[in-house]
Amino acid sequence: MKQTTNSILMIRPVAFRMNEQTAVNNYYQKVLDGLSPETVNAKAQKEFDTFVAKLRKVGVNVIVVEDTLEPNTPDSIFPNNWISFHESGDVALYPMFAENRRAERREDILDILEDEGFQINQIVDYTSAEEDNVFLEGTGSLLLDRENGKAYCALSPRADEEVMIEFCEDFELTPVIFEAFQTVNGERKLIYHTNVMMCLGDTFAVICADCIDDKKERKMVLDSLRGDDKEIILITEEQVNNFAGNMLEVKGKNDERFLVMSESAYKSLTKKQIAQLEAHVEIIHSSLDTIEACGGGSARCMMAEIFLPKN
Repeated sequence: MKQTTNSILMIRPVAFRMNEQTAVNNYYQKVLDGLSPETVNAKAQKEFDTFVAKLRKVGVNVIVVEDTLEPNTPDSIFPNNWISFHESGDVALYPMFAENRRAERREDILDILEDEGFQINQIVDYTSAEEDNVFLEGTGSLLLDRENGKAYCALSPRADEEVMIEFCEDFELTPVIFEAFQTVNGERKLIYHTNVMMCLGDTFAVICADCIDDKKERKMVLDSLRGDDKEIILITEEQVNNFAGNMLEVKGKNDERFLVMSESAYKSLTKKQIAQLEAHVEIIHSSLDTIEACGGGSARCMMAEIFLPKN
């Protein structure tokens, strides 16, 4: 199994704004005072288009689908939470915490991918878990080490252990389960998505070990990564707040490896960390300030990796 892909699905926003339904447990979201919804969306579109252009320039195959005005889906720019694509030709659909995010699931996107020559064999649908008020938000909640057959998951209101284990059984992955925290107004609160505090590359892992408060769990996660010969690059909680954990390794032309992140993530890294990363990959960074502030997600959340076989 490959860990990285050259093909990415991205959804271009038409009515992006701060989603009040997700802000209850996504502590990275902020209200941008004095900006009209139209201005916020226009800024987000500009950031999105610049980001896509940078990816395409190095040969990443980016399939852009326009969002629709109806239904109202302010977070549609983050498709990796509701869908994942697998080398087996399987597509997984995930149960979403926020009701208005459930409307992001669009069947026509599968038709678009099939028109692009991708093969879809079956749909594995976990969305009925929403009826029981339990959730698992795609590759936001799950960090898949496809090559080594593992799935890392920081449990939270958006990552339920039972659904996670069911997913691992279906996709024949070993679960690596832990809890990750951040400090909010002096209190330790669960981080809503695993992919905010860690990133898995082919030959390295970026992780904020300080977020894993339980020492045994921290050791277990780090041992698991080391056991797969990944160089561990540690980041701080302050860097996590700048979305330095929210990165994704992709392939460009000739299978060149790139690590994609936002400008704020890049600026938060030390020279030493950048050197450690650049020993493995070339870095691409782009300004996503509006998307990060209103959406509480960054570069990694905007890209749904496509591993489907080609016809």
